[in-house]
Amino acid sequence: MTLQRTVRTITLLGATGSVGASVLSVTGSHPERFQLHAVVANRSATKLAQIAIAARARIAVLAQSEELPLLQDALAGTGIACDAGPQAVEDVAAHPVDLVVAAIVGAAGIRPTWAALQAGNQIALANKECLVSAGNLFMEEARRQKKPILPMDSEHNAIWQVLDASNRSAVEAITITASGGPFRTWSKEAIASATPEQALNHPVWEMGAKITIDSASLMNKGLELIEAKYLFGFGTQQLRVLVHPQSIVHGLVHYEDGSVLAQLGCADMRVPVGYCLNWPERGPSPAQKLDLSSIAALTFEAPDPVRFPCLQLAYDAMAAGVWATCALNAANEVAVAAFLDRKIPFGGIAHIVDKVLQDTGRQAGLTEFSNIDQAIESDLVARQRANTYLEQMVS
Repeated sequence: MTLQRTVRTITLLGATGSVGASVLSVTGSHPERFQLHAVVANRSATKLAQIAIAARARIAVLAQSEELPLLQDALAGTGIACDAGPQAVEDVAAHPVDLVVAAIVGAAGIRPTWAALQAGNQIALANKECLVSAGNLFMEEARRQKKPILPMDSEHNAIWQVLDASNRSAVEAITITASGGPFRTWSKEAIASATPEQALNHPVWEMGAKITIDSASLMNKGLELIEAKYLFGFGTQQLRVLVHPQSIVHGLVHYEDGSVLAQLGCADMRVPVGYCLNWPERGPSPAQKLDLSSIAALTFEAPDPVRFPCLQLAYDAMAAGVWATCALNAANEVAVAAFLDRKIPFGGIAHIVDKVLQDTGRQAGLTEFSNIDQAIESDLVARQRANTYLEQMVS
């Protein structure tokens, strides 16, 4: 006798991005399992309308209000409701569903994800900035709601799969892996003068521009370490990074008895996406299946903090506290945007982030944020400081 599965309703924040595409691939391959309640994007009304129609979503929402007429025209006669504006995004994120996938890139995803969490929705988190910028708030609210945050990033998803939560005291460390990006073998001088085209040429993963640049600088790993700290509750000294160019091993858990458990899979976001969408069960996925016999070798190496200073900056910020990790993320977003606009060299990213961290200083008596507005304000202050240093560099 075959048991009937309940169809899971899903809201997808960040439908037009690379993670959104992976989510839609998984849900589209099993429409009997998943129903898209809402799809949300920043802009690109035509693309969002196409996604909503193909996914048979009930609602489509844009963050940019000026594109609402385009969205309305594209969805006319489909029966799909639509809206636009930042408040509309937060409102739809709070609609009751089985799962909200938080895949909006950057600090722009903080408020919608917070609205979804406060409404009591289960969150599958692909936006690391929520925890980097306001980790204590998100984890406290998740505990209050009694709904764990499901990690959708491939590295954190890997740790989640092999971490023995009932025996946490036996864990010595956790390791997330990095492909090394396009500059893994480059000299420090060559990296510092790299062009956007070179930095965007990732050897393994297909991602959005901002995340790809973070991967090239290894800032992505630094942000992931901070995210891991909050998700799994381990200390800074227990969090490690290992460069693994083949991107087959995504995360490892080291136990005190000498055992190391690892999760392996193809470099395909549909693997962690499928795990989150089907949790607490496992389900079929359109992702490529791993064939170890076809892989010549798995190699590993330590990251180089001299050639990739952003990784050390993230460790420093994590040790300093949430005010510093929030500033780290904000400054990095400003610097990456400036690099993509060809205003600063690649080496300028770490320079601006470092200057903002030095300039921020510990706020009196502040070890954790007490509310989301405080986190957003700290983010804005750090961006202002980053823009000041940016102006100094380009003048």
